Amino acid sequence: MRPLNPIAAVVIGMSVILAAAVFAFVGDLLRDTDRDPNAGRIDRLTQQFAQQDREIQSLRAELNSVKRKVTELEGKVKELAEAPRPEPVPPSTAVSPPPGEPLSQQSFSIDQFGGMAPPEETENMTEPMQLAKKRFNEGIIRPTPAVLRQILGEPRSVYSTSCQPVTNPKLLKTLESRDIGHFRLTMIRPALDSLGQIMERLRKEEPDIYAAIGTAGALCVRYVRGSNRSVSSHAWGAAVDLTLKKNLDRLGDSSTQFGLVVLAEFFNDAGWYWGAGYSREDSMHFEVGEALLRKWAAEGKL
Repeated sequence: MRPLNPIAAVVIGMSVILAAAVFAFVGDLLRDTDRDPNAGRIDRLTQQFAQQDREIQSLRAELNSVKRKVTELEGKVKELAEAPRPEPVPPSTAVSPPPGEPLSQQSFSIDQFGGMAPPEETENMTEPMQLAKKRFNEGIIRPTPAVLRQILGEPRSVYSTSCQPVTNPKLLKTLESRDIGHFRLTMIRPALDSLGQIMERLRKEEPDIYAAIGTAGALCVRYVRGSNRSVSSHAWGAAVDLTLKKNLDRLGDSSTQFGLVVLAEFFNDAGWYWGAGYSREDSMHFEVGEALLRKWAAEGKL
């Protein structure tokens, strides 16, 4: 056998080494191929899913808590619905007549000057109701008894729930009886002047309403209904009650005759306060606003 050629031996050795290297590379490649190339991304997604699952579990717990509270509230509402309700208090009929009953069938008194006095208990001392406050009496303040006393003095020393005469000499000098439109009233003199101007404007702009207007009186020295301390603005001759077609508007029913709504705009424009502004509306009632009263006092008319 011939000896191996050195060159051939080198070639064979290098071939063996190269084959081993190729074998190792191929083995590593095959192992990399078997591994998931998206393993890192999958791990991140798995962590995100786990976090979302924890959040979902937390929301479920909150939802269950809300459901329990809703169930409790439903139970309370059911208890309230089944509880006995108090009987409604019927509106007072002491002042307002049945619908359609003419003024001629009512009993009215005459004041000490011969003018008509309003029926008793036609107003109360409550705050203005929201609707009327928004739509009417804007910027007009109803004078309190304290303001009326300050400007006009005390009408008399003793009061009751019935109309009584004025005894204060200062106020007596300010009062006057006068024919206004179709009726005669006793009020403080500048109030009669203002009322006459309102009626004249009404006669020109709303003749049908003007023709239908009547009165339930003005001057009446008495307490406000339900009080033995607060005196009505009628006691100073600073308020008037008006009717339409000889019918009184029903007191405290939260509604009013259309013609009185029109009247309210005229009176508000002149600085008068409309009684529909009371929480228990008194739509037939109109009284001199505080600013107008103070203006007359500053001008020396009172």
